[in-house]
Amino acid sequence: MKNRILIVDDSFYMRTMLKNMLTDAGYEVVGEAANGQQALEMAAATRPDLITLDVILPDNTGLDVLKGIRQDQPEVKVVMCSAVGQEVIVNEALESGATAYIVKPFSEEKVLEIVGSALQEAASDQA
Repeated sequence: MKNRILIVDDSFYMRTMLKNMLTDAGYEVVGEAANGQQALEMAAATRPDLITLDVILPDNTGLDVLKGIRQDQPEVKVVMCSAVGQEVIVNEALESGATAYIVKPFSEEKVLEIVGSALQEAASDQA
């Protein structure tokens, strides 16, 4: 069974790049959201295995979205992706339940490595 991934980023370019990377690697991208409201609605509708979540969104912060997703779907893995690499934000994201944090710009290898290990962790949680 393919792992299902939701991509949340306000940048169309970033969403397309992530979607191509993940699809090429054999994952199923179940949706793309451009803001926090869409992200919460799509996460509830698609029940993905993993969500890539930008920290800066037009209507919300990724950290608020993360907290909302955690309340509804505590089991879903969330990988934060952001150009903001400040330690305080990274730590807050991880404390709020993010599985991992990737700082942009990132390489395809790095994304696939982090997504892969987050999903392996999910599989072992369920085992």
